[in-house]
Amino acid sequence: MRLPDLFKKPLIVAIAAGVLGLVLGLFFAWMVWPTQWTDATPAALSGQAQEDYLRMAIDSFELNQDTDLAWIRIQQVGVEKSLPLLQKIASAPGLQDPGIAANFRDRVASATGGAQQPPSPDGPTDDTPSLLANQSMVIAVSGVLALAVLVGVVYLFWRRFIRGRSPSSPEEYSPARQAQEITRAAADAKTDFSKMGLQEPTSRTMTTYVLGDDLYDESFSIDAQNGDFLGEYGVGVSDAIGVGDPKKVTAIEIWLFDKNDIKTATKVLMTPHAFNDPNLRAKLEAKGELVQIEPHGQTLLETATLQLLATVVDLEFGQGNLPPKSHFERITLELAVWPKG
Repeated sequence: MRLPDLFKKPLIVAIAAGVLGLVLGLFFAWMVWPTQWTDATPAALSGQAQEDYLRMAIDSFELNQDTDLAWIRIQQVGVEKSLPLLQKIASAPGLQDPGIAANFRDRVASATGGAQQPPSPDGPTDDTPSLLANQSMVIAVSGVLALAVLVGVVYLFWRRFIRGRSPSSPEEYSPARQAQEITRAAADAKTDFSKMGLQEPTSRTMTTYVLGDDLYDESFSIDAQNGDFLGEYGVGVSDAIGVGDPKKVTAIEIWLFDKNDIKTATKVLMTPHAFNDPNLRAKLEAKGELVQIEPHGQTLLETATLQLLATVVDLEFGQGNLPPKSHFERITLELAVWPKG
């Protein structure tokens, strides 16, 4: 399946948009507008930094004997975290007075030993631990969800487009996919040109149109054995009848471009109904020579140095409310190109 065909599916578009949004969101959140912490309390510091902060609090208390200020600083670190750190400082005071460090520890221990915690003086309250916990939980949940979405997208892509799962019926295929399968199946029906007295073509291909493939348009390069570019050829939708989707294609045009010719040769293969309709004929005559299509019919296009033989390998007309044999249900063509002469 061609990449443009994938984006005709709403599911693929939605998945692609979701993945793109996730990637862009993570990029902007981590690289462009990362989270910046301001006015964080000592509770957000590392253990060593909290110990250093308490040592400074002890030095401050030694100078000003301000119990309320000391208690605020203990609360900013967290009482449960402060007691082990103060015990550590008292055991290894370093340059600080061991007595003052032990006295500070004992004051905090006695203040928190009762059933009721001493009231907080007026000052900032320590909400940082709960905020950090909540934000960490949000980040963790978001990461898990993003990972789940990514795994789901990879699995869906692998299952549908890499593993090549075969659907149970042709109706599960898109029209373009059906056309590819029909073309592959028709590969065994290639024309034996040696029976016609012709040499092996310079370029040969099979191509199939299926009702619903509104963008049907294929082209192929013609290259000499030495790699020189000789020209191009192709086939596509020429005209449709009726209204509504999908298009009811009533004519298909085949073209041959020769780098040594100023004109591109074109012929229009028309359904019997279109070929016998004066209005449709008048509309399509400007595109090229009009040809009524026939099962297993052949059409020749010629330019200055190239010739193309188009063979109808398979043909089925559509059914419905439109006139009989007025549009194609499917058509498989074999296109073969030789140097002229």
